[in-house]
Amino acid sequence: MGKSFKIYCLTYIIFILQWLIFLTCKKHYKGEKIDLKPNVILFWHGKLALMPFAFKHYRQKNKKAYVMISYHQDGEQIAKIIKLFGLNTVRGSTSRGGSNALRSAFKVLDQNDDIVITPDGPRGPYHSVSDGSITLAQKKGLKIRILNYEASRFWEFRSWDKMILPKPFSKITYSLSKPLDISKLDKEKAKEFLIEQFDKISLADQF
Repeated sequence: MGKSFKIYCLTYIIFILQWLIFLTCKKHYKGEKIDLKPNVILFWHGKLALMPFAFKHYRQKNKKAYVMISYHQDGEQIAKIIKLFGLNTVRGSTSRGGSNALRSAFKVLDQNDDIVITPDGPRGPYHSVSDGSITLAQKKGLKIRILNYEASRFWEFRSWDKMILPKPFSKITYSLSKPLDISKLDKEKAKEFLIEQFDKISLADQF
């Protein structure tokens, strides 16, 4: 059995498992849908497992969401799964080889679509904010939205990002923050502010 076929099968197995878990869970959504302006949307890498479903709820029908995915081997698998959810990708990272990724992200924002970034990805540090996510928002004069979910029961992986996977039949709260303005903050102050906002939304959503 070839490597590409194994990857193909694994992609669909993960996709089906995501749907099976999601369908069994009770969901609650906080926050309004994304507006028609382009947005820079951030969520922690450890909340990746069931995050694609959030976009099905919060996105506008006439807008696309482009998720920034690294060229790392794990990123390739994630990109294939995300495509099955009808989401688009920008390949690269704002922290590693970021210039090409940033140029692609600027193009996405120029066409009035949303760019989605895990600011602590692809390899950490855990719950840190990359320079690139700050640069994107400030250069384009855009506000940042934070996306999060918490689950009443979940598995936590022994990975650098402490990824959580909600357990079947648990309760999940999804939240999308109001637009956050970092235009008048320097880079370090902006990072501190965003981490504070991540902490607030996480605490508010916990069961």
